[in-house]
Amino acid sequence: MDTSPVTYGAAATRPRIVVIEDDAALLDALSFALDTEGYETRGFLGEADVLEAGGLADADCFVIDYLLSPMDGLEVLAELRRLGATAPAILITTKPDHHCRRRARLMGAAIVEKPLMTDALSRKIRSLL
Repeated sequence: MDTSPVTYGAAATRPRIVVIEDDAALLDALSFALDTEGYETRGFLGEADVLEAGGLADADCFVIDYLLSPMDGLEVLAELRRLGATAPAILITTKPDHHCRRRARLMGAAIVEKPLMTDALSRKIRSLL
């Protein structure tokens, strides 16, 4: 399977959303839905791909799956911050527990719960931009 980043949309003036999700079908669906909402999206199949990619300083928002492996989504966000990324982040997860919510709050990440409704995700992105 090709794990190179997938970029949807081409307009440089649209907000740039980086989506990190280890489920290829969900990554594709999210990227496509956000593109149709007017965002330029760049998708990555997991943490290794995004951390190796570089060039994410121009991202306007990160959408990160919490249940990545071996690093979880908040660990990925911490590494992105260490590398200089400053864009707001949204953690997507199913039934986040107290520990997850607390860590997300401390890192300044918003949470959107699965199953995802793309309009809810899009509203959260707009509120952070």
